[in-house]
Amino acid sequence: AGGACTSALLQVLHDNHNNPGDQLTWVSVLRRMRDVLNRMGYDQVPQLTSSRMIDVHQPMHIVPPAATGSRRAILIGINYIGQQGELSGCHNDVKNIAKYLEQYQGFQTKDMLILMDDGQHHNPTRTNLENSFERINQYSQPGDVVFFHYSGHGGRIPDDNGDEDDGYDETLIPVDFQRAGQIRDDDILKNLVRPLAAGVTMTCLMDCCHSGTVMDLPYRFTADGDVMERNDGVSFDRLMGNPEALLGLACCFLCLTSLLQ
Repeated sequence: AGGACTSALLQVLHDNHNNPGDQLTWVSVLRRMRDVLNRMGYDQVPQLTSSRMIDVHQPMHIVPPAATGSRRAILIGINYIGQQGELSGCHNDVKNIAKYLEQYQGFQTKDMLILMDDGQHHNPTRTNLENSFERINQYSQPGDVVFFHYSGHGGRIPDDNGDEDDGYDETLIPVDFQRAGQIRDDDILKNLVRPLAAGVTMTCLMDCCHSGTVMDLPYRFTADGDVMERNDGVSFDRLMGNPEALLGLACCFLCLTSLLQ
């Protein structure tokens, strides 16, 4: 088993590759994901957030036709083995996404940084996750494409600097969160989003609780909508660096909360 958001997206993408005459748009991707999720028994609504206003009725591309550079991926799957709130499908999510990127999007294994708590890959500690943010920005150049995937627990903790309208920061929860703490959305914005070089396209798939605003991006489209709109509560002043290229595809699910207590 894998995460519902990841599984739904992959089913939509694979179905499309089996029917190449069917042109996917962001609207059709999210709505078909919603239909898959409904059949799986979930009522959550997939959401796309972006650093720029985009026409969601235009074709959806992980690798834009104009991309001329390298293709890199950061793939993170955390099952929290042996901990309270242990998950079972996050490693499968990473393996399935990696296989899809290689088979259909031209990514190579050597250009994928995989973090999983399986004893065989880089351990998804807070330090290693934050180092992966730095590494992807260090190596990415204009014309490159980056795919970032996170499957694990997400959290929500009190805002510590007054920049959240709802008073809470959304978080990613590394495998060593009990010792090292959670990674706030402010840190993701500072270390992953802002340093992104102009001309780099990054697509992020966040399969965790509270993922809808974890990237703090200013535009949002939901599967129940028809156009992309301003994301209330997200300030353009926070999005310094490269506002041109980042897309975040997110699903918010009811995940185990025992890790947050």
